[in-house]
Amino acid sequence: MEDTERAAPTVPTRSGFVALIGATNAGKSTLVNRLVGAKVSIVSHKVQTTRAIIRGIAIHDNAQIVFMDTPGIFKPRRRLDRAMVTTAWGGAKDADIIVLLIDAERGIKGDAEKILEALKDVKQPKILLLNKIDQVRHEALLELTQAANEMVNFEATFMISALKGAGCDDLMNYLSSALPEGPWYYPEDQISDLPMRQLAAEITREKLFLRLHQELPYASHVETEKWEERKDGSVRIEQVIYVERDSQKKIALGKGGEAIKAISTAARKEIAEILEQPVHLFLFVKVRENWGDDPERFREMGLDFTK
Repeated sequence: MEDTERAAPTVPTRSGFVALIGATNAGKSTLVNRLVGAKVSIVSHKVQTTRAIIRGIAIHDNAQIVFMDTPGIFKPRRRLDRAMVTTAWGGAKDADIIVLLIDAERGIKGDAEKILEALKDVKQPKILLLNKIDQVRHEALLELTQAANEMVNFEATFMISALKGAGCDDLMNYLSSALPEGPWYYPEDQISDLPMRQLAAEITREKLFLRLHQELPYASHVETEKWEERKDGSVRIEQVIYVERDSQKKIALGKGGEAIKAISTAARKEIAEILEQPVHLFLFVKVRENWGDDPERFREMGLDFTK
């Protein structure tokens, strides 16, 4: 007797890279964390917080979506600025889909307008996201949508709130169906390609910015120098905060070490939650003049050292 049973058809998997670009503080890092469902990119009200490309990995339906959180695009003034902007556009050119995030409150002006002009010549499929829609009148959102689509041929437009999650399900449904068929790039349970040492340094840098965003200049950098897994199941981490002047070191330490203690406590708590193990965190502040011109620091940040 002929066996008529057949295996059920399998749904083909999809995978690809989605580059999030936009002006500084448009909400890219908040959106990546929202879509991935976990903290993979630091968030701060200080501009240009993201310095290198951070990849957050999300699974939706049968698709693995690798979000590339790129540095905010702005008019560069220093070598570090130029490296960040170059990295952002480089990430966009390597992606399967480019997603432009525009702060609906700010609208199309300044850096956002320049990005739109530059996107005209980019060949990949492009998606427009208007963020912070809960802060803007509906009529104004429609005007923004029309103006942006007149400048660039977007495949689709979504109105979202990265902070509250509005519109994000529709965005994920679209992306998961638009990516090409193919095997997944990463294991199913992986949420980022950022090494844990670097992620821990990014978390400390976030806490540094949150605590001292008004006092400490932009020229600060955090590196994880030592990582020791201990027999009791805990991990000992030593990190260095680099600043450019003695006056900045005093700010980072705070009166009686108050600031550095608060930064260390906040960072240790979050790193321990991610690692799911006890953490002993030790922070040191070092002065390194003109670290922004040091090729080694650029390599640590995942940036190319531009001339």
